[in-house]
Amino acid sequence: MNDTPRSRVARARRIVIKIGSRSLSTDPSIFGRLAKTIASHSNKAFLVVSSGAVALGVKKLGYRGKPREMAKLQAAAAAGQSLLMQAYEEAFAASGLIVAQVLLSHADLANRARENNARAALAALLEVPAIPILNENDSVATDELRFGDNDQLAAMVAPLIDADLVVLLSDVEGLLDGSGHRIPTVHDVFTDALPHIRKSTSSVGTGGMASKVEAARRATWAGADAIVADARQPGIVDDVLGGRDVGTLFVAARAPLSAKKYWIAFTLRPRGDIVLDRGAAEAVSTRGKSVLTVGVMGIRGDFRAGDAIRLLDPNGVEIGRGIARCSAPDAAAIAGKPRACLPEKLADHAVLVHADEIVVGNHWVPLQTA
Repeated sequence: MNDTPRSRVARARRIVIKIGSRSLSTDPSIFGRLAKTIASHSNKAFLVVSSGAVALGVKKLGYRGKPREMAKLQAAAAAGQSLLMQAYEEAFAASGLIVAQVLLSHADLANRARENNARAALAALLEVPAIPILNENDSVATDELRFGDNDQLAAMVAPLIDADLVVLLSDVEGLLDGSGHRIPTVHDVFTDALPHIRKSTSSVGTGGMASKVEAARRATWAGADAIVADARQPGIVDDVLGGRDVGTLFVAARAPLSAKKYWIAFTLRPRGDIVLDRGAAEAVSTRGKSVLTVGVMGIRGDFRAGDAIRLLDPNGVEIGRGIARCSAPDAAAIAGKPRACLPEKLADHAVLVHADEIVVGNHWVPLQTA
């Protein structure tokens, strides 16, 4: 069987489609076109990540433009979300499809129990089948608890539904090279894509090509192929699902992260650092070992058991991330000590970070600073 990257895209069965604010605000017919396309692929499961609530709310509330104040942005999101869902309800019902609104905040996915609840809810919707329409819960989100933009949200929900394809629809035909030509395929983001990223701004959306490439990179580490394509092109989703050479295809990683390690690498935000001595750093980074108290030189930050922490070598270079098994004060009290010398009440913490909860590498480094 032909097993090219595009042929694998054509065989995708669980698909995340993200649509940006600019595409929705400039072309209202996109709702109906997307509904017809999804209805024609009844053997596949779809989840839609949709921007657009703030843009619709700005018009509804009579603002002259997108406000900068957080309270007004949240008000616009609240006012526009109902209009956004109404547009989806009407367009998808006309094609015999059921839609369901799902609003998420970063806190929903950063908490393991709540993330598992979200996974179960999405699975139940897809089983019906219904089309979940996801958006960030902008009416309550704050800067500290935001995903960044819906491109990143699309990448974060990919492992929740075991997606094998993430389609990021935008107002460009894909990633362009220095001559303005579309790059058809990206195997290595750092060598094939990073040199071509150009910052872009939008008065409607929050993303740009850098954001889409970053989201595509994260999706590939979840085991999904990702495609950045032009929402304005008629039949674009059909072309993508047919395996045609459209957009820019980011090929899935050969050895993707498990769902839990993906969560550690990309969803959680570190609350502190553990500084390792040279031997411990080498054992963790090259041999996949756990972090033991005896190999710890220092503790930074104010983390609790269950928080994400950075693992640093003696020079302060980050070599990995993991989940702390005790608080920062307890970790500081036993740092550098072998198990036999630990106080009885802290003896269970000889392993400060278990190997099963460590991700080594630099997956989380944003492309703009790589």
